Amino acid sequence: MKRGFRIALIVLIVAAAAYVVVFRPEPASGPDAASSAAETAKPADAPPYKAAVEGAVPGEWTMDFDAALALAAETGLPLFLNFTGSDWCGWCRLMDKQVFSTDAWKAWARENLVLVWIDFPQDKQLVPEAFRRRNDVLLREFGVGGFPTFILLDADGKTRLGQTGAERNVTPETFIATLENLLLVTDKSIAALRAGMTPEDQARLDESRDALAHVRRKLEDWIQTDPEQNEENLAIFNRMREEIGHAESELLGLLNTARDAASRP
Repeated sequence: MKRGFRIALIVLIVAAAAYVVVFRPEPASGPDAASSAAETAKPADAPPYKAAVEGAVPGEWTMDFDAALALAAETGLPLFLNFTGSDWCGWCRLMDKQVFSTDAWKAWARENLVLVWIDFPQDKQLVPEAFRRRNDVLLREFGVGGFPTFILLDADGKTRLGQTGAERNVTPETFIATLENLLLVTDKSIAALRAGMTPEDQARLDESRDALAHVRRKLEDWIQTDPEQNEENLAIFNRMREEIGHAESELLGLLNTARDAASRP
């Protein structure tokens, strides 16, 4: 089997941990591609805010990944990684304007996230030299293929909760809702929701988590057999991905129901 095929499958497995994936590379393809490319080609405005180059504070951007990891471990807050091209990427600037610069986002992020700014600007001076090589390592490590890419990690800095990207009509409310769905699957969130469930619903939740773990493990084990790169194996891979999607949807549905019940007076 070709090594590239196996790497591609492994990257897709990692992405399977995301319950909501809205990834759009820069520039976009399709009918809006020409306008997006033109937007990207315009002279870039300066980023609307600066990311810290040392230390980390909940809800504020930092380039200091090590400090962000330490803060997440201390507070139990998940990490939100923003892979961006701050001075050239049209979709990145759109997210800055429509989401990240708003008061609604800032207020929510302060309570819920450790924000990490992983920048690949044309103007290299926007990123301290000490962070440039490390950013390249993170780009490869997380399999990022376009900008912006947003990756949510649990507080352990390792467990990948999900991945999303830019949308043209995004609002702070819709983007926060996407992240809240991803945050439902943290161990902390599941434990809190499970405590308020009936024994019957707890059993359903446990069965759903076990089912999801089983289908993910089945795909991982199959890839370890080094399947040949052919149409038959691609079909097998797609069927397994469908199984994972169904299992993810079932678990997310149970968690959403529990969250709605918990929020009622």
